[in-house]
Amino acid sequence: MITAKVLDNIWSTRKSEALTGLKFMLTEVIGGGKDDGRRLVAVDTLSAGIGDRVLISTGTAARRMVGNDDIPVDAAIVGIIDEDCEF
Repeated sequence: MITAKVLDNIWSTRKSEALTGLKFMLTEVIGGGKDDGRRLVAVDTLSAGIGDRVLISTGTAARRMVGNDDIPVDAAIVGIIDEDCEF
């Protein structure tokens, strides 16, 4: 799972028919790891907003979140972070 911040909406008028009706968000990886700053386009099924910190799943887990193992999706927002915990 990846932590990221939502930067913006992504619109695409031409895309695979399998992607019709899905909402896409531009996200940036956060959390202090080697992938910090990497950007991902993720399907948003939870109505995350710009500026929200989110949890992203990739690969098969992302496709299952959308409900179709055959869809051409590699990242999906699976949670919206309310607050960080200190351990």
